[in-house]
Amino acid sequence: MGRGRVQLKRIENKINRQVTFSKRRSGLLKKAHEISVLCDAEVALIVFSTKGKLFEYATDTCMERILERYERYSYSERQLKATDLESQGSWTLEHAKLKARVEVLQRSQRHYMGEDLDTLGLKELQNLEHQIDNALKHMRTRKNQLMYESISALQKKDKGLQEHNNLLAKKVKEKKKENEKEMAQQTQWDQHQSHGLNSSPFILSQPLHSLNIGGGCQEGTSGEVEGTPNQLDDQTNTVMPAWMLHHISG
Repeated sequence: MGRGRVQLKRIENKINRQVTFSKRRSGLLKKAHEISVLCDAEVALIVFSTKGKLFEYATDTCMERILERYERYSYSERQLKATDLESQGSWTLEHAKLKARVEVLQRSQRHYMGEDLDTLGLKELQNLEHQIDNALKHMRTRKNQLMYESISALQKKDKGLQEHNNLLAKKVKEKKKENEKEMAQQTQWDQHQSHGLNSSPFILSQPLHSLNIGGGCQEGTSGEVEGTPNQLDDQTNTVMPAWMLHHISG
């Protein structure tokens, strides 16, 4: 049979209570030592018996250092809790203030929109009207400023476009003059070429076979050339170039 589960309650028998305390104390000290070695933990154990006798265990027999650390930790925990409570109270108060401010702003917005005016008195309505008038003046001033700035920007843009247009017109006019000049030069060159062809010395006014070159006779005559030699020379000079006349006379 296995051991039954022990009911956790005070042992009434004094002797049994003392025996159980002694056994459990030894086991507890043993477990404290084991956890300190196995887990590299700092352990401090303090036990007082019913008669007030002290039993203790501390890692590396340094109970004072562990107790000091415990006190510092406990103090820090208490301070942190106090700070959290104060902070929580501060945040609660701040939330209430912000909520009230939001409600005031929402009510003012409704008043500016012309709503919920029944709760306002004459003086409050006059103040509201004065605030709206001032707001309208500021809005009109800002609107006029924006309009003037827009007009000024458009005028500058128009001026720039006009200058660009004038520049383009000037370039077009210069290009037109260059084209007219080139056309005039081409026409003059064509006329010069045509005049040179018409005045060429190689064009004769009558065929060469009609001339008696080298003392020959003209067909259909009595064997003599009509006219005197001077007349022949004059006629030849009018239709033949100088180099050919020189060759004939030679």
